[in-house]
Amino acid sequence: MKNETRHKYRTTRKNQQNQQNQQNQQNQPNILVIMADQLRYDCMRVHGNQLIQTPHLDALAAESADMRNCFVQAPVCVPSRQTYFTGRYPHSHKNRVNYTPLDEREILMQARLKAAGYDTAFVGKLHYWPPTREHGLKSGFNHGRIHDAADTDQWSDYYCWLKEQAPEYAADYRACMPTPQSNPFTSRIPQEYHETTWCGQETRRMLKERLSKDKPFFLFSSYWRPHSPFEVPEPWASMYNDADIPLPQEETLTTLGRLPLPVQRLIFREPRPAHEIDRETLQWMYRSYYASVSQIDHEVGLTLQTLDELGLKEQTIVVFVSDHGDFLGEHGIMGKNAFYDSAVHVPLMIRYPGHVKPSAYQDLVESTDFLSTIFDLIGLEVPYSNQGRSYARLISGGRIGAAYRERSCVFAENIIPEVINDAEHDYPYIQGKGVGGIEHPDAKMIRTERWKYVYYVGYGEELYDLENDPEEKTNIAGDSRFLHQVREFRDTLLDWLITADESDQIAPRWML
Repeated sequence: MKNETRHKYRTTRKNQQNQQNQQNQQNQPNILVIMADQLRYDCMRVHGNQLIQTPHLDALAAESADMRNCFVQAPVCVPSRQTYFTGRYPHSHKNRVNYTPLDEREILMQARLKAAGYDTAFVGKLHYWPPTREHGLKSGFNHGRIHDAADTDQWSDYYCWLKEQAPEYAADYRACMPTPQSNPFTSRIPQEYHETTWCGQETRRMLKERLSKDKPFFLFSSYWRPHSPFEVPEPWASMYNDADIPLPQEETLTTLGRLPLPVQRLIFREPRPAHEIDRETLQWMYRSYYASVSQIDHEVGLTLQTLDELGLKEQTIVVFVSDHGDFLGEHGIMGKNAFYDSAVHVPLMIRYPGHVKPSAYQDLVESTDFLSTIFDLIGLEVPYSNQGRSYARLISGGRIGAAYRERSCVFAENIIPEVINDAEHDYPYIQGKGVGGIEHPDAKMIRTERWKYVYYVGYGEELYDLENDPEEKTNIAGDSRFLHQVREFRDTLLDWLITADESDQIAPRWML
């Protein structure tokens, strides 16, 4: 009789727990994270750029917590993305180099959400290794369509789709077909077959499929653009034909020679360094970059419209973010990898109607803070391994989340020059020799509202007064007037490196 009673109690208790879990899932919001690749903070009209056309992103910003001072912890794809999705610094998750695997002990955001009852899906670029859909699914996604671009077409769902839908374009879908007086980076592929269009369409298809589920969803929509190369389809290719976009200061061998040696090695690894690009070509690169941003803006607008038509706007957290920026020739660099603001300062907007207070927030935040903020917003426990600080309470008007701890500074780190081996580069890391002749290429950055300090092991320092030198042109690290700042920031970097991994290294108590 006692056993029967215990069995009935356990069954009743289990049913109650299942009902509570189902109720929690019904109350939890959906999450849509839209990520652009290599999008600069200043390439949105709402952020002060009066030449670029981004009406849908501007409208989203008006409805969102627009984090005006968000900085990534690595200005390169893989380390940055893994930081967003683990809440951990690059030196902690250890995925420091593109096309290398993440430590199997690391748990990504999608796996935690899946365990919490979310239906998880992705579309587009993951940048995991191996770069396959199957590996993406193993990371915690239930569904997915992959397109990592670059040299990964053999695993790309977009490429397979293109071969089926328009095989005449598949052989060389990066080719351009400019006409006289037109954008030389005009893509030969019509808009309907372009990778940006495919990513948007697949995102909207996934949204409609998720509506039929009885679970909240987490959908990661990841565009490969505006990452170079710069080819872009019509009608976007001609959108900025008449625009006179301000170009960065022309660099010379003399000015580049003043940069720290690791940055010089980054610049001169290219077969055609940025300072050798003629001004007309660079102008067209800018126009094409802007065009790619406007094309993404268009797709984001259609996706948000679909979300509204499905009746999901009020119950869905929408995030728009970038993994890092792009120098576009500033400091003699094309792409990213160094710590100047154009690469580490990124757009980040979070919309959650009725819960997040729309405003332009000036607080310093890191990409490490992203996971804990989202988890606070949905009422999910923040992982013990998390290294970020939630700002959910800040953007919810004090109604949601843990106590907000304001940052006085943000950190970043990167391998400079980066490890890269492709058809044009051979820059491996060799133990004892480093990368490209830089024996210790792991550089560190600290940035406050006014100052930026960068430390290169064995290759000097950089200090910039951002208030008086926002373009970071005059390195004052060697100026005796600023010795106090250099010492203070060096000490702060040391403190960060000592304390960031405390929860990884100090056990809470004896197991005895």
